[in-house]
Amino acid sequence: MMSKEKFITLKSTVVPIPVENIDTDQIIPARFLKATTREGFGDNLFRDWRYNLIPGSSPEQKGTEIPNNDFVLNQSSYSGKILVAGKNFGCGSSREHAAWAIFDFGFRVVVSSFFADIFKNNALNNGLLPVVVSDDFLKKLFQVVNQNPETEVTVDLANQTIRFDQEKEKFEINGYKKTCMINGYDDIDYLLSLAKEIREFDLAHS
Repeated sequence: MMSKEKFITLKSTVVPIPVENIDTDQIIPARFLKATTREGFGDNLFRDWRYNLIPGSSPEQKGTEIPNNDFVLNQSSYSGKILVAGKNFGCGSSREHAAWAIFDFGFRVVVSSFFADIFKNNALNNGLLPVVVSDDFLKKLFQVVNQNPETEVTVDLANQTIRFDQEKEKFEINGYKKTCMINGYDDIDYLLSLAKEIREFDLAHS
């Protein structure tokens, strides 16, 4: 797990990307996968969408990247710790770096109506909460945030609810992963938390 932060409730504005089928190569392009640590991937989150390449004047010149002001991460009106994306988020390759990049950028929740299974598991293993909502809830959220970027969304992991304005839905999460996130555990921490019960079991069966 990337973080030992406890996650119970998060209230935040959101960053909307109303695009379906966002794959892991779009989240973190393959050319940035050479690093050996998890830090720094956030700098290249959605790199090819965040920047436009101006070609060099000769083959020897690689060109210059300039911010794409049409992309939401480059717009000051949108910010927050919750990323809201279209259906089928995280499809494509199984690279765990996609979850690392999103977390390292500062997001703690991703909301979509469907996640690729491998991405969903990678996210949960790295302290990033994937919240699955209905298509209707997602559509309404995009509409409200588009009208008012200061709209706040509350994600209550303990009660497994997500809400904004008058809209509220429950979401599902694996019980073990929920326990780990609420307590800030990784897999080893979880086992250590059961040390007393394990010793008692051993004594009772020795």
